[in-house]
Amino acid sequence: MGDRGPLVALSTWLALRHSQGLSDRLALSIHRRLGQIPDPAELDQRALRDIGLDDAVIRALRHPDRGAVEADLAWAEAPGRGILCWDDPAYPEALRDIPDPPIVLYHLGDASLLAGPWLAMVGSRNPTPDGARNSHAFAAHLARAGLGIVSGLAAGIDTAAHEGALSVGGITCAVLGTGPDIAYPSSNDGLMARIAERGIVISEFPPGTPARRDHFPRRNRLISGLAAGTLVVEAARQSGSLITARLAGEQGREVFAMPGSIHNPMARGCHRLIRQGAKLVESADDVLSELAGALSRWLPGAAETVTTPRTAPRSIEPDPEYHALHEALGDGPVTMDALVARTGLTTDVLSSMLLIMELEGQVRALPGGTYMRITAGSVA
Repeated sequence: MGDRGPLVALSTWLALRHSQGLSDRLALSIHRRLGQIPDPAELDQRALRDIGLDDAVIRALRHPDRGAVEADLAWAEAPGRGILCWDDPAYPEALRDIPDPPIVLYHLGDASLLAGPWLAMVGSRNPTPDGARNSHAFAAHLARAGLGIVSGLAAGIDTAAHEGALSVGGITCAVLGTGPDIAYPSSNDGLMARIAERGIVISEFPPGTPARRDHFPRRNRLISGLAAGTLVVEAARQSGSLITARLAGEQGREVFAMPGSIHNPMARGCHRLIRQGAKLVESADDVLSELAGALSRWLPGAAETVTTPRTAPRSIEPDPEYHALHEALGDGPVTMDALVARTGLTTDVLSSMLLIMELEGQVRALPGGTYMRITAGSVA
């Protein structure tokens, strides 16, 4: 990106954020037109009128909510919290490129992770069991391959995607439609805490902002904008996930959709996207092969990152459940009932684990609902 102009103090960006009725787009326009932004109270009224601002906007600029600014700064003083303003070097370049980037990002966790590369995964809040398993498995496989997984912390597909990335020690980002201190739904409070510890949580809304219906379509532009591509796992014909996919296309990002049964209403949104030109995805490697070129254009050097497995950012012990499942598979075909008996795991858990192992070339699904471990030299 070109010259961003002189750096502006965080407190000044926050004052703009808390100027009633002032949009982020207009705040950035003021910044670009004036070349810099002094404290809003010191802005010259004539200069503001000269760039086309009306008196109501000028009054808002000159009288921001100082209490809200101080509250934000106090919130960010606690460990693990921070605020990125638009001209901060850590502000993600990918978001600077979208038409309406937020001037302020509140975050929990490691802001350096925002550099990416990211893949967005979105879908229904009420997925089928297969949809949830696919989301978890694809996220796990793609995270192991080096992609961060970004989603919206919603119930259903979003939750499964975040959990899939975390299950293999990968990186995930939750983009909230609330303030950074409020998990929505509240049942995902623990998940949000784990993401903040091992990844990053971001929001353009100040601490204390509750869930509002209009916030979620707005946050979707950040989910798609942060990522090199958006994968819709399962979505009804009228779904918020389709908004994210549309925004991804408008932002010049790749759009992927996972097909499903023609009898599954949760697959109709994906089928609609495919008819409109989204790339049909049947395996995680379909995503990786398509993104290699896109990432080389979007983030220099990132294509090499995703074509080889990520070196984990911290030491991760092999998952004992996966090791136990690998041993339980034995040397020949084995049924799901036998695996339940040998491992003590439920069918749902085993189905998800087996799909991940199948995506990674460790297991082959056979006719009749049996599975076989793939060993060196065997024909997959």
